[in-house]
Amino acid sequence: MNDVERREAARQFYYKWQDRGREDEDARSYWIDILQNILGLDRVTDRVDFEKKVLDAGSTRRIDVYIPETRVLIEQKSLGIPLDKPQAGHQGMTPYQQAKHYDDLLPVQEKARWIVVSNFAEIWIYDMSVMQPKPTVIQLQELQSKYHLLDFLADREQKKLTLEMELSLRAGELVGRIHDRFLEQYHDPMAVHTQRSLNILCVRLVFCLYAEDAGLFGGSGNEFSRYIAQYEPKDIRRALIDLFKVLDTPYAERPDLYLSDELAAFPYVNGGLFRDENIVIPQITQQLKDTILESAAFDWSRISPTIFGAVFESTLNPETRRSGGMHYTSIENIHKVIDPLFLDGLKAELAEIRGIQVESVRKPRLRAFQDKLAALRFLDPAAGSGNFLTETYLCLRQLENEVIELLYAKDGALQIRLDVEGVTPIKVSITQFYGIEINDFAVAVAKTALWIAESQMMRQTEDIVHQVLDFLPLKTQAGIVEGNALRMDWNRVVPREQLSYIMGIIWSQHHGVHDVHDETPNLLAA
Repeated sequence: MNDVERREAARQFYYKWQDRGREDEDARSYWIDILQNILGLDRVTDRVDFEKKVLDAGSTRRIDVYIPETRVLIEQKSLGIPLDKPQAGHQGMTPYQQAKHYDDLLPVQEKARWIVVSNFAEIWIYDMSVMQPKPTVIQLQELQSKYHLLDFLADREQKKLTLEMELSLRAGELVGRIHDRFLEQYHDPMAVHTQRSLNILCVRLVFCLYAEDAGLFGGSGNEFSRYIAQYEPKDIRRALIDLFKVLDTPYAERPDLYLSDELAAFPYVNGGLFRDENIVIPQITQQLKDTILESAAFDWSRISPTIFGAVFESTLNPETRRSGGMHYTSIENIHKVIDPLFLDGLKAELAEIRGIQVESVRKPRLRAFQDKLAALRFLDPAAGSGNFLTETYLCLRQLENEVIELLYAKDGALQIRLDVEGVTPIKVSITQFYGIEINDFAVAVAKTALWIAESQMMRQTEDIVHQVLDFLPLKTQAGIVEGNALRMDWNRVVPREQLSYIMGIIWSQHHGVHDVHDETPNLLAA
């Protein structure tokens, strides 16, 4: 089906289903209609399990709709049932909590990649590959313009919702506004030191915005925005200087700072992100304060670090702005390199291990496979904002999380015990990733993107082991260095004998008539 046909099918679907829908009588027809008429899926009844049975403490429960090939679990409610409220007769669970409970009862190989809840008038989509998934909501009347958000129902290769790109672009727009508001306050906005100061400042602010939404600051989730909101604009410059100092100071050294209780509550970050680099922070206006607080209302924990690194760099790097665009490599193109290079083989190896029935054989193989993942070393000699390295890290950690669940799950109950301080089931680390990048700002962005990726994957591990793992202070750092890859010895970045794979993308420009240039990506893999 082409877009015109799908849009018309979505319009007809709206008129057919508006103001109607009973869970027991209509759920089957509703989803067959979507899959067959809007998505163009054939043999729907052969490919979809309706009323799939799961055992729950000896009782049989039924999943309303389950799509095996895309691992989609759908919990359908009748029209008028609120999707964000506890339900009578379901132990006080919301529809999503009920669906997640059913998902927890499924074997590992059938765990939902997506969970969908619907009441006919609304469709809420949860991407289960992210930490603490939040719903993407489609109102029935919006379906004609948002039908593409349902492509994951039929597309097994779709890694993320299109919304992930939209969220990351929105985040980039917010960073751009903060950047431009700050730039207006500098006396010499185009000076090299001004640009360097502003880039570092924006990276720090984004980390703080992400940290409060991701729970890294350890409080209610609005620590940074509340800290900024309490000050008059004229006092915020000093407040930021004090905060950055605290975030860069180990706990043992803090008594010398005579901190207020409010500042002392912020954690030690480590990693050099807030190190005193003699940056210039200008005076803050009311407009700039408002822009920061408006940006804090956005949920930064939902951004894709792979996409956002490139968007962030493009938003702030004046050189990229002047060139009229960013050298963004799509996730699809990244996978064209890393899938055949190593990822397909690793997935096949894990699938083979997963199929071993004898536990005494399977568990040693799983541990050996996890050690193999942790021993791999990757180099991108044209790292840019680090999207190749970040996406590879995410993929390796997803494999490792599967291993962790297989190692420590038995009869549905996780048996892991992490009571010894400092013990973690995670072995894959961002220290396995190396890059060379000539732009100092891109280096900072790449490192930050990897830290965000590390945080997101750690939260997924926490959901598996039911333990809180300490992310801060940062204990690891990727080996991304500033330099010209054409002129330096790559062995200085990572010794050749330790390296597993070289990968990345090099952009070539061919100038033509009227100085129009064609940017062609040359994929590099070894």
